[in-house]
Amino acid sequence: MKVLTCGGSKSGKSAFAEELAVRLAAGKALYYVATMIPRDEEDERRIEKHRAARAGKGFRTLEVGRGAENVLQLIEPGSTVLVDSVTSLLLNELYPDAHSGKADENGKTRCLNGLMQIAGRAENAVFVSDFIFSDAARYGEFTESFRRALAYLNNSLAGECDTVAELCAGNVIYHKGGTTL
Repeated sequence: MKVLTCGGSKSGKSAFAEELAVRLAAGKALYYVATMIPRDEEDERRIEKHRAARAGKGFRTLEVGRGAENVLQLIEPGSTVLVDSVTSLLLNELYPDAHSGKADENGKTRCLNGLMQIAGRAENAVFVSDFIFSDAARYGEFTESFRRALAYLNNSLAGECDTVAELCAGNVIYHKGGTTL
């Protein structure tokens, strides 16, 4: 089973994805691919919160800020993999030098290819991504190009996944599949 979980900040998407991944694993190998590269104290606190939330759930954590395909040799076939988050991975792939502001034009494709390779290796894959598209504001080109790239990834993943779930204030809205979860 392949699942894309989207939602806004603090929507409950990570908690939902963790619970789902544990159920799907059913005692088999369970991996958590953590993609955030911390850049400040707020990021460090967020990472610690996520570590505490998944403690005792059986996850083997693989920290991969870039090059998601690099975890393939660590993932047992038939396992369940949770990738949290697609958004952070994309940011890291597009902007490997966070200070330059210059995008790596191949980052989006590299990110999607790595995620698809993980999905192909695992029996179950759960992807967590942010939904940053519902406001009407127009942002600068930097932000708009990132939003377009994330929309491309989300749409591509949604096409490949069996289930697409949106989390809003802890409520789950299924846009595709979901009846067997």
